[in-house]
Amino acid sequence: MLATVFSLIAALALAPQSSPRGVAVSGVVQDQTGAVLPGAQVALVSAADGAAQRVVSDGSGVFRFDRVAPGTYDIRTEFPGFKTNVRRVRVAARAPAPATIVMAIEGVTQEVSVTTGGAQASASAAANLDAIAVDADALDNLPVLDQDVVGAMTRFLDSTAIGTGGTTIIVDGIEVNALAVSASAVQQIKINQDPYAAEFMRPGRGRIEIVTKPGGRDYTGTFNVRFRDSALYARNAFAATKPRQQRRIVEGTLGGPVSGSKTSSFLLSGSYDAEDSQAVIFAETPDGVVQANAPTPSRNDLFSASWNHQQGDRHTQSLRFSHLGQNNRSQGIGGVILPEAGFDHSDREDELTFRQQTVLSPRLLHDVRFMFGVEYEPRVSLIAAPRIVVQDAFTGGGAQNDQTRTERHFTLVDSLTWSAGRHSVKAGINIPDWSWRGLDDRTSAIGTFYFSSLADYAAGRPYSLVAQRGDGHVAFLEKVVGLFAQDEIRVRPNLSLDLGLRYDWQDYFHDDDNFAPRASFAYAPGESGKTVIRGGAGVFYDRTGPGPILDLLRYDGAHLRRYVVTDPAFPSAIADAASAGAQPPSIVRLAGDATIPYTAQYSVGVERQLRPRTTLAINVVGSKGIAMFRSRDVNAPPPPDFAARPDPAYGVVRQIESAGRLNAASLQLTFRGQVTRFFNGSAEYSFGRAYNDSSGVVWMPPNSYDLSLEYARADFNQRHRFEAFGALTPGKGVTVGVSTSLGSGRPYSLITGLDTFNTGTANARPPGVPRNSLDGPGFADVDLRVSREFSLSAAGGRRHGITVGVDAFNVLNHVNYSYFVGNLSSPFFGRAVSAQQPRRIQFSLRVRY
Repeated sequence: MLATVFSLIAALALAPQSSPRGVAVSGVVQDQTGAVLPGAQVALVSAADGAAQRVVSDGSGVFRFDRVAPGTYDIRTEFPGFKTNVRRVRVAARAPAPATIVMAIEGVTQEVSVTTGGAQASASAAANLDAIAVDADALDNLPVLDQDVVGAMTRFLDSTAIGTGGTTIIVDGIEVNALAVSASAVQQIKINQDPYAAEFMRPGRGRIEIVTKPGGRDYTGTFNVRFRDSALYARNAFAATKPRQQRRIVEGTLGGPVSGSKTSSFLLSGSYDAEDSQAVIFAETPDGVVQANAPTPSRNDLFSASWNHQQGDRHTQSLRFSHLGQNNRSQGIGGVILPEAGFDHSDREDELTFRQQTVLSPRLLHDVRFMFGVEYEPRVSLIAAPRIVVQDAFTGGGAQNDQTRTERHFTLVDSLTWSAGRHSVKAGINIPDWSWRGLDDRTSAIGTFYFSSLADYAAGRPYSLVAQRGDGHVAFLEKVVGLFAQDEIRVRPNLSLDLGLRYDWQDYFHDDDNFAPRASFAYAPGESGKTVIRGGAGVFYDRTGPGPILDLLRYDGAHLRRYVVTDPAFPSAIADAASAGAQPPSIVRLAGDATIPYTAQYSVGVERQLRPRTTLAINVVGSKGIAMFRSRDVNAPPPPDFAARPDPAYGVVRQIESAGRLNAASLQLTFRGQVTRFFNGSAEYSFGRAYNDSSGVVWMPPNSYDLSLEYARADFNQRHRFEAFGALTPGKGVTVGVSTSLGSGRPYSLITGLDTFNTGTANARPPGVPRNSLDGPGFADVDLRVSREFSLSAAGGRRHGITVGVDAFNVLNHVNYSYFVGNLSSPFFGRAVSAQQPRRIQFSLRVRY
């Protein structure tokens, strides 16, 4: 079967390309940061008689004219807010190379290079050069583990900019839960472009923007196979023997015109990922140290089909269906968690996305995008037994993680862009989440016992039991709505301002005044335009996500009753907790003065164009978090004896509050471009600090009556961080891709492992010791990819060929510890119990036609 596929692909690639009536003229439209511009008006004008053909660039910024006769032409490109670009091209018997049209902001007169692969300094408030942009060719040449392009780019994010719900992923302008197209269908990935844009809820470093490929006017495709086996792995630092592992990925795309149409095209993408992985167990039980490997196999499939249609010169439409499926066995184990405490997890998500772009006039563009999706995600424990947790020694028994989550959601983005004179105005509505969510919670149905030490476990002295009874079904509607307007003003040819205002609202929080002003500027002193002074500031509101809302609804004391029993009898306390009224239930409630937290971010910096394709940006960035989420047990036993709870009708009363704070500042250096004739890449160094007094909405301090020692280094605080990637082309067809990530250690807390405050949680610290007082180890990872492309043929500027590659992940085999134990009661105190993956070798084959 595989031989037949390759034969068919080779036949397509080697087929003669005839064009009896002319050749193709094609290219891509970009702004000065390298980001593509879909919807640009492109005209091919004959220099001989002025006759013109017109098209609109597609979703990837690509345009194409077919059957162009030999002669001299001007490619005239227009886009609202940008200067008209005119580029001359000569057409002979062979098709000219694809043109890269770099659009300059209207009114900016600096010289612009149109070569591929470089960014230019620009006095546009949205063209910041500390952004990271990676196109499809760069992704093909870089060592990307398992083709996880989203995971590969997350290291360029800033933890202070990520909200409660995690990283924001935006695909073709729509916020999504996950990337629902295969890796080779990605056209471009951007981080931090226009960091103060009012269109988005989160700052630039808190979101990943992805542009996918549309179908083209020619039939094209990509077929990828990636394979690795533990025979070529190094041994994990905590494994007694090297575990047997293997991963197989088959992925690809196929696109082209629909039935030969010039106005409609399609793109199919899909992948199948089979991994036979193993978790490394490193724990200590009463019988001694357990050092073993346990299988954790997974199977993932993905499929998407998109349709693109050009209706005249003014309308562009697209429709995409996508399916994601996951089937993961024995999850949640590794380190001190024994195999018996695992669970099976599966997930299915189907989405339908529609987009229409309409050029209402040369100065007015309307863009509407809509997405509807459904998701089903069950989890089932491997065994039905009480969960036993001996802190930082071992976790055994059942996982107690049985639940089923369902979701039906839609997203809407509707905007108008108007350009006139010195102004480019964009305004609209953004509904990032409108979801009907359901949860059947069967977790902790049998109960979980917690022990401070192995000695307490041997003596049968747990400090806490957590068990749940009652109705665990919750269904609710989550609504998140945003309105935005922004105006980029070209004050002078070398000065621009970007002023914006956003309004955010979500249900379940009675907080209706969340207006977020934002502003940025860019100024290019002197005549060369190669130096730009840039700055900005803005307010960014958070949102809770579904987790806190689910907690408020199910843990109300009536539906799902959660019992937290301190100093329980072992194991008979499970039966006592099950008796109606035997224990007061624990509840979750919202503080009366709770509001939506917000972050005020500011930055100022200098950008310098060192050469036509090389830039350096130096920026100082600061963040101040106000009214940050945290939780507190307001029914905790009070000092000085911490004996009894004030309200005996309830156990733990976890109150969600908006009382935390965050202060962070960093110096960031970003280099982009071509270092030498043969090497092109990006590098970023950050020197900074981050302090806060909350680790998130579910975090609770050890002593709810004394928070004086909680303001300390944030969990994500890193003094130094360096990220770099690039590609070296030492010879024809040979590419060496490198990706490097270095960082100083993150802090962690010293705890006693004892329930000093009688709350059912053993997170007390020694007297006078602040939170996150210990220093974790540093991190170092270098990945390499060596590939060789064998060209088969080329037509119309398209590449046909076969590429073979070898990737080495963590090529230096550096041990990167992932969890250090700060628990004084643990037998592993001051040591690590797990590490990230050692060196792994992977082989790949790509066929492009």
